[in-house]
Amino acid sequence: MIDLSEEPIEENIEICKDYLSRMSKIGILLEMELGITGGEEDGVDNTDVPLEDLYSKPEEIYQVYEALMPISPMFTVAAAFGNVHGVYSPGNVKLEPEILNRAQAYISEKLGDKAPEDKKPVMFVFHGGSGSDISDIRKSLGYGVVKMNIDTDTQWSYWEGIKNFEVKYHDYLQGQIGNPEGPTKPNKKYYDVSTIFRLLLLSISKSLTNLLTN
Repeated sequence: MIDLSEEPIEENIEICKDYLSRMSKIGILLEMELGITGGEEDGVDNTDVPLEDLYSKPEEIYQVYEALMPISPMFTVAAAFGNVHGVYSPGNVKLEPEILNRAQAYISEKLGDKAPEDKKPVMFVFHGGSGSDISDIRKSLGYGVVKMNIDTDTQWSYWEGIKNFEVKYHDYLQGQIGNPEGPTKPNKKYYDVSTIFRLLLLSISKSLTNLLTN
């Protein structure tokens, strides 16, 4: 994934063209980002960006498609449709999956007879998917999304595993020796990292299973 979304679109596309030219030779897919994902992640704060920057235009997406497709079809576009990093209270995030649908229709019209039968010429990526309404997720999948990022949800499920473990075994995690079963009882099996790690993986697995099921 190359994130040059805060650079001028012309520079973004030119650099992506260069990378795709090299990557296509060894069969590697390029994910490029177009428009800005709101919120904060990895030290980058986009909480105060203008609202219009959170929504990609069909013309911009077509500009990317027109530039990259002659090189290789092995690319995806992380277009902006109100996405944000993180999870926020209801009403603070306004997702517009229909933007993706309009872009597919716009590009298909431009392609004419060369448009694919399903009228979905672009493979989209859904950045900032954590906490999204299930109906918005389903719409985006129908509009050509092939990948969704859920880093924040995954981080929370990891932390929730730690939190729940500590609550359940709090009295067994206050020292190496001594617990409610007796002052000389060892606690190694409770603070053993491998035991905790397995529980964290189960917590993440449960979260992912719930998402995929829905």
